[in-house]
Amino acid sequence: MKKIPKLQIEKILQIALDTPLNQFFDYLWRGEELPKVGQFALLTFGRREMVGLIVDVKSDSEVPRDKLKSIIAIRDQLPVVSSEWIDLCRFAAEYYQRPLGEVALPSIPKNCRALKTTALDKALKKEFRKPLVAHIDQEKNEPPQLNAAQQLAVQEIVEAEGYTATLLFGVTGSGKTEVYLQVAAQLLARNSSAQILILVPEINLTPQLQGNLQTRFPELIIAVLHSGMSEGDRTRHWLAAHSGKARLILGTRLAILASLPTLKLIIVDEEHDPSYKQQDGLRYSARDLAIWRAKQLNIPVVLGSATPSLETWQHTNSRRYSKLCLPNRAVNSAVLPAMRLIDLAKDKAQYGLTSALMSALKSRLQKGEQSLLYLNRRGYAPVLACEACGWMSNCTRCSSNLVLHKSESKSGHRLRCHHCSFELPIPQSCPTCGNADIQPLGRGTQRIEEHLHLIFPEARISRIDADSTRLKGSAQAAFETVHRGEVDILIGTQMVAKGHDFKNLTLVGIINPDSALFTQDFRASERLFAQLMQVSGRAGRAAQKEGVSPSEVFIQTRYPQHPLYQTLKNHDYPRFAQECLKERQQADLPPFIFQALLRAEAKELHMAIAFLKQAATIDMPEDIFVHDPIPMSLMKMANLERAQLLIESRSRTSLQTFLKKWLPQLSNFKPRISWSLEVDPVDI
Repeated sequence: MKKIPKLQIEKILQIALDTPLNQFFDYLWRGEELPKVGQFALLTFGRREMVGLIVDVKSDSEVPRDKLKSIIAIRDQLPVVSSEWIDLCRFAAEYYQRPLGEVALPSIPKNCRALKTTALDKALKKEFRKPLVAHIDQEKNEPPQLNAAQQLAVQEIVEAEGYTATLLFGVTGSGKTEVYLQVAAQLLARNSSAQILILVPEINLTPQLQGNLQTRFPELIIAVLHSGMSEGDRTRHWLAAHSGKARLILGTRLAILASLPTLKLIIVDEEHDPSYKQQDGLRYSARDLAIWRAKQLNIPVVLGSATPSLETWQHTNSRRYSKLCLPNRAVNSAVLPAMRLIDLAKDKAQYGLTSALMSALKSRLQKGEQSLLYLNRRGYAPVLACEACGWMSNCTRCSSNLVLHKSESKSGHRLRCHHCSFELPIPQSCPTCGNADIQPLGRGTQRIEEHLHLIFPEARISRIDADSTRLKGSAQAAFETVHRGEVDILIGTQMVAKGHDFKNLTLVGIINPDSALFTQDFRASERLFAQLMQVSGRAGRAAQKEGVSPSEVFIQTRYPQHPLYQTLKNHDYPRFAQECLKERQQADLPPFIFQALLRAEAKELHMAIAFLKQAATIDMPEDIFVHDPIPMSLMKMANLERAQLLIESRSRTSLQTFLKKWLPQLSNFKPRISWSLEVDPVDI
């Protein structure tokens, strides 16, 4: 009997590709089975092959069928991504004015969208043979007893129904992490398939929290997602999350775009941190997308911070978000450190350190206690200078100085730009006048470390910054030595300022914070307050014991009467936020206005300015205000000169409507420059 052939299905597939073109692409499909929205397809785009995401199946296309290209193959090895996930990517693309493919495709591991299926097949086989295992061999960590404020916070979050946005506002050391863990335990016990996403702002914060999760939930699979992972590990962890096997997902900002089919709770720790905002390509805010995703899925989202962003604080004032407070430290008898403002006009600093701070360091060393010196400036010195002629080590490619970096060998000393990575050897004499006596000006973490070794030769001193932790795993190893008590004095940048629980640390010294008080960035004071409050919170987290020094924070400043330092001294974030919001409202600044920033860069500044002026001539609605184009604060970077155009509106909807009409017109200019748009900019 003759076998009847199966009918061929012919449909139009709408594909999203990782291209800068702001549109979809139609392809022809002929096959026995109809592909699904959310599957990946191999196809040709121009002269090259690419993998795209199927976002729609249609019967017709505006392109004639005889001119449509056919799909090469459907990647059916990979489970289909959900329509909710596509909607999340679609929202991010529309809000941040980027193509859908540029949002969706890069959030998928490269192995899952490789042209050849070899890498994907290996990853799937490895996942099948050696999946992420639960840590059942670990001894389970029993939860500690909560105080009344923590118990109330857990109860309120667990009992919330549907979408709720909650600010968990707690002083440093108030036990916000323990609230997260106990909320997670109750939700996971209630729902056997639920997934919980926990976001942290930086990669170096993941190991400690991952360890807490593993000891608290040894029977569960935990997936970790961040940019520091190898491609193979990222693929395995992403597949575990995508398949629903991983119940707890821990990650940095890119994890908000992970495919999580049974997501029931989102936690954003340190929600104020600017690291949640991507600063190139798709310039998205992971915190803001977390809010939208929670609302989309009708689930709770928790924002935790001791120093919330002013946007979040204003949302609690207007009742859009609820607020839960943890006013005391979680450990019994642990108290907030005493804040000491050291007036540099009265106590002159030597080697960058005042006599009061030196005395406190010596006292801690004698008692075997740990100290932390915070200086948010890496390297040895910010600049090398000649007193004879005024020459300074400026970067020839950027509007910045070359920072002096020392190494173990003198021949390895370098001048390095922190913006474009340009390097030069240290000159033997001044390049301008030949003076051999050129000197470093200012201090970075390396120089402070060098002086401390001379002053306290018996002390165990460690430096943690981006230079000392370049190698993979080096940051985690450095922090572990501090936790084990093998470090007496820790010197660090903002890497050490948040999230770390140093049990034996009783003293924090803050060096040179004044530089952030007088910058053109209106967010500078908010960031400085958050940094100082966070780093101060590293002190005195353990229970106060007999013979142990009371925890103290020494802030060296030339402006001890500045309102920021006065509110910081009293640990009074609500007052600081109230004053800042009052100023922002009077000046028409976020969160009371909505902004977008058009940046342009060219070989010469006048070309960038000319493009921005042309962009500003396009008809603007009455509720859109456009500022004059100006050079950026860092005008020159990597041999390109940069300018910006600020667009504002009191209505978020009006701003979005305008941008959607405006951007296609900018593309028609075809200028010989590069330009980009950022919605809700954080650096202006």
